[in-house]
Amino acid sequence: MNAPRTPRPARKKPDSATPAKAVEPRPKASLHPRNRHQGRYDFPELIKSTPELAKFVILNPYGKESIDFASPDAVRVFNRALLKSFYGVAHWDIPADYLCPPVPGRADYVHFLADLLASVNDGEIPRGAPVKVLDIGMGANCVYPLIGYSDYRWHFLGSEIDPTAVAAAKAIVQSNGLNKAIQLRQQSNPKHILLGLLEPGERFDLTMCNPPFHASMDEATKGSERKWRALGRADPKRKLPVLNFGGQSAELWCEGGEARFVTQLIAESAHFQHKVLWFSTLVSKASNLPAIQTALKKAGVLESQVVEMSQGQKQSRFVAWTFQTKSEQQVWRERWARK
Repeated sequence: MNAPRTPRPARKKPDSATPAKAVEPRPKASLHPRNRHQGRYDFPELIKSTPELAKFVILNPYGKESIDFASPDAVRVFNRALLKSFYGVAHWDIPADYLCPPVPGRADYVHFLADLLASVNDGEIPRGAPVKVLDIGMGANCVYPLIGYSDYRWHFLGSEIDPTAVAAAKAIVQSNGLNKAIQLRQQSNPKHILLGLLEPGERFDLTMCNPPFHASMDEATKGSERKWRALGRADPKRKLPVLNFGGQSAELWCEGGEARFVTQLIAESAHFQHKVLWFSTLVSKASNLPAIQTALKKAGVLESQVVEMSQGQKQSRFVAWTFQTKSEQQVWRERWARK
């Protein structure tokens, strides 16, 4: 296991005058330079911090230590070990059948958002409690706030429509003594995303979101089956279930799928133009970008970016947008000087 690195100065991003201008993709399988999860994991060290991981370690077809990513129990304990070893999260667990996201990819999203803030702050990443982040649909896992607080000491508000997820996230926050840094709020109207959620006077420097990818449970099931078939081809010895993914219905699918959710998020964001500096959301399917670009234009967004990311064989991206002019962005940064 690599020791946590001293963060490097944030890389400046070029100004984007054209809405939804894509950032040049990085080399394949390249994590963000500040991502703690570079190279192979030191499983003996991970097992020292989380002994229960030992029973889930296997040898992959190349003779390297790994875990069976088709096993929800293995993935959950692996995440627990990563969060404890790399981010100092002493207690972490989620209910059965809730989404258990890959930590390295989630960390990449956080680090690129840090670069986005640095781009309007003379290349310096703002840190500490003055930076407020809204995690839309935080889930039971609370992963984004845990990483963002550990690496940058940002403060978070996590929103959720699922009371079980709220309770699980609250247990994680309380058991790690993070009540002052991470707050939780249930969205009472499941048809809304931002509307009815924010309180008067609240301001956020960033919003982030991992939206439901699929348009139906059937589509989610077929996507899971494709993933397991790929795992089976890579390692025929694995016993793969017909259906074995973490995630409740609200985490995996919604009517209209990802495109519908993100375009609704963009439309609702227009009501909070002066409450948020940068809105953002993951976009799993590049084919959804044209519809998203159309929604950004319709909402009157002044600036946006598509930031490409890659972790191993997986290609992903997020879209970020703002209603703030360049001069307004410079005024906004004064918030970060407050200690």
